[in-house]
Amino acid sequence: MGPARSLEHPTPEQMSLDSILSALADPVRRTIVAQLAGGHDDQACIAFALPVSKSTSTHHFRVLREAGIISQQYRGTSILNGLRTEELNLRFPGLLDAVLAAN
Repeated sequence: MGPARSLEHPTPEQMSLDSILSALADPVRRTIVAQLAGGHDDQACIAFALPVSKSTSTHHFRVLREAGIISQQYRGTSILNGLRTEELNLRFPGLLDAVLAAN
């Protein structure tokens, strides 16, 4: 068995307000964030009923990960998604709560 695959995630210091707000400007991405906030962590991409194609869905998850909003970890052939609540609240206190309340 080879090494575990991993995906790049920005550190809290690398998170920028512009990239986070840009990522959250899309309603599909806000839906993903709201589902992660309302459920348990480590939800597979297929657990999200999104009104877009699989390739577009993959793009939305990548934008959220690259902005630092979600974490993605491989488990077998699935990618599990989690909201980076603690890191976001440390870097931008209150931002995530405000976005979720407005959604």
